[in-house]
Amino acid sequence: MVKGKSNTKTLKSLIVVHDNHQKGNVFPLGAGYIASMLKTKNVDVDIFCMDVFHYTSTNLREKINSSCYDIVLMGFMVPRFKKTVREVCRVIKDSIDKNCWFVLGGYGPSAIPEYIIEETGADIICIGEADLTIIDLVKCKKKEITIDTISGIIYRDPSSNKIISNKRREKNKKLDEIPFPLWEAFPMQLYIDNLKFAGMKDGDKAFPIISSRGCTDRCSFCFRLESGIRARSVDNVIKEMKELNEKYGVNYYFFCDELAVFSKKRILQLTKGIEEELPGVHYRMDCRVTVFDDDIAKALKKSGCVFLNIGFESSSQKVLDMMCKRATVEQNIAAAELANKYGIGMGINIIWGMPGDCEESLRGNAEFIKKYNQYDQIRTIRPVTPYPGSPLYYLALEKNFLSGPQDFFNRFKNSDRIMVNFTEMSIGSIYKILLEVNTDLIYDHFKNTTNNMNAAKKMVEDLANLYKNEDYIYTGPRQLDNNINLRVLTNVD
Repeated sequence: MVKGKSNTKTLKSLIVVHDNHQKGNVFPLGAGYIASMLKTKNVDVDIFCMDVFHYTSTNLREKINSSCYDIVLMGFMVPRFKKTVREVCRVIKDSIDKNCWFVLGGYGPSAIPEYIIEETGADIICIGEADLTIIDLVKCKKKEITIDTISGIIYRDPSSNKIISNKRREKNKKLDEIPFPLWEAFPMQLYIDNLKFAGMKDGDKAFPIISSRGCTDRCSFCFRLESGIRARSVDNVIKEMKELNEKYGVNYYFFCDELAVFSKKRILQLTKGIEEELPGVHYRMDCRVTVFDDDIAKALKKSGCVFLNIGFESSSQKVLDMMCKRATVEQNIAAAELANKYGIGMGINIIWGMPGDCEESLRGNAEFIKKYNQYDQIRTIRPVTPYPGSPLYYLALEKNFLSGPQDFFNRFKNSDRIMVNFTEMSIGSIYKILLEVNTDLIYDHFKNTTNNMNAAKKMVEDLANLYKNEDYIYTGPRQLDNNINLRVLTNVD
């Protein structure tokens, strides 16, 4: 392909943030970063936040028709595709001008790009992290380069209508060079004021931040955009935290890293920086049990960490090994005891239904939760879902438990339902024991917090209806109900 004459006009872009249909919405960091990258190339950026404003398809169509956009972009996660995203894609595709590019990205499209481009009619899908890819797409739109030279995309060739997959883009290791998200283009106060996390005080303002990308491991139930882990410098992270504090009053930081605590040296540097530069703030992050020790726990607590999400995943060593967790039951116990010792709130993340799981491991998981629970959140146990792109998904294909992406989306309706049974137990017995175990966990939580047994009873009834009658009113224990506040938060001092 030959480059055409360069187009010097100012390009107009629209970034669509789809609706999650919930009251609390986390600022879309992916969209924020893409917006900031577009701005560096002098592209006009419009943001259409369907999430916080709950805009309809008609509103979206009117927005697109109100301006002549050159690029419309959206990112999404797999669980929302059938319920929300597919319809939004249809509206975008039906509304844009023939010269406008419809571009998708994020975890959802990256896992199964060929399927998603066919299902949505998108022109281009960015695979993996798209910060640099979007710059090349702008250059291509301006006819400075040709589309076949852009790594990290698949696209529909307009001349042949064939789907073409370009080579994978190398990981960007220079994270400090990526500008901060374009906060000013978003309704910041709506994002800041609508989140309530464990450990927040009255008047706290919460906001997400990411200090690293990737993870050190490859657990079988997880799909990741890139392999390995890369970190921003501590100075760069602190600078962003200070700007959020000074500009928007943020004093509670939600670290959205896949794995924030992966290096003892780095986390001690980061906690020292937070303590010195941002005294009095609070934050939460994700931690791996194999790294967590007394020094780290002490530093986290001292610098304002009030909550750790820890992927314990199972109380069974057999299951931990089969999911390639590279951790031991003893390390899980030690991490839970450390969090309790220092009074750091803890998300006890457990999944069940993996290969090797059985009734004994399910009951063991429940006992682990009850033993170490600080009651910061309502914890229940969900069956595992083999999300596209994960090793577990490919195992399901190999064993003919799934036939492909379409089969996945036909079956996936709710994360608390069993989609693929990897155990030796019958579906009926699984739901019977899940209901028994989760009923115990729900009542245990309310007995140790608000003592609101009506809320507990309602939650159990909704869960039972989901298991027995596929009544999808139940969407998780931390949902917000119109009449009963089902999210119970315990401040950790």
